Amino acid sequence: KTHLADSLLASGVQVTKIFAPEHGFRGSADAGAHVDDSVDQKTGLPIISLYGTHKKPTQDDLKNVEMVVFDIQDVGVRFYTYSSTLHYVMEACAENKVPLLILDRTNPNGHYVDGPVLDRQFASFVGLNPIPIVHGCTLGELAKMINGEGWLANQLVCDLKVIPVQNYTHDAFVHISIPPSPNLPNDQSIGLYPSLCLFEATPVSIGRGTNTQFQVAGLPLEGAGDYHFTPVPMAGAMDPPQKGKLCFGFNLTTIPVRQLGFSLKYLLYFFNKMGKNESFFSSPSFFDKLAGTDTLRKQMLAGQTETQIRASWEPALKVYTQMRLRYLLYK
Repeated sequence: KTHLADSLLASGVQVTKIFAPEHGFRGSADAGAHVDDSVDQKTGLPIISLYGTHKKPTQDDLKNVEMVVFDIQDVGVRFYTYSSTLHYVMEACAENKVPLLILDRTNPNGHYVDGPVLDRQFASFVGLNPIPIVHGCTLGELAKMINGEGWLANQLVCDLKVIPVQNYTHDAFVHISIPPSPNLPNDQSIGLYPSLCLFEATPVSIGRGTNTQFQVAGLPLEGAGDYHFTPVPMAGAMDPPQKGKLCFGFNLTTIPVRQLGFSLKYLLYFFNKMGKNESFFSSPSFFDKLAGTDTLRKQMLAGQTETQIRASWEPALKVYTQMRLRYLLYK
């Protein structure tokens, strides 16, 4: 298997530069790690980082660029930042009248839609648009939605073409053979990612610094669960949460994740274990950005059940689900 840039160059296509999202061009940087502009050692091409302070290509970045080709494996979850990078690339292309070609890819979480729809006052790089946590779109479909709903700045419309995936349906089981980022190493972690990522704004470890990233959950609190693990520095997580501490919780490596879907079960369990109070949220503002609203945090503090919380999502989810149908490329 070869990288797209390598394949294009081998086919005689003139590639002038590479734009890299979070985790870097070849996908090996830690989550949240600063990624500098650099030169790709294999091709010699300049790499422009679109993570950190420079999230959107500038006019100078796009000078003498005839077309931008977007080819990134997403996981269909709002806070996975590749969809935010797509938004900013679309915006830059629209502003500079550069066409965008998306080579669409499958969505391993594309078989369902769930979670709170983002409230725009909580928009950030971990969620820019009013879509649910599990949005049920490929990036090609999401790009069509961003254009069609007028979500780009100043109502801009990107000159967009999407090359669809052959023989894909949203109900299909999708195996991702190459990890899309260092801490989503396999299909199980990708399936659990929607349910576990909210822990990133809490003291709960979700396995960064282990070989079961996003497949375990635990706290340095004896009695929090029958399973235990100790996060340590490693490639992709050089400073993991709860580093060096024995954490107690759950091993989720074998649960039927497709049946679980997006669940608040583990979030509410650890919230209760920690005393059902504000101390659970190590960063309330970041939790709200991940959730796309402050309502979820307030509902938890008010003692609401998962059933009650889910009921509050339904009106906005129903509207979104109907709107989504207009942009689907696949059954």
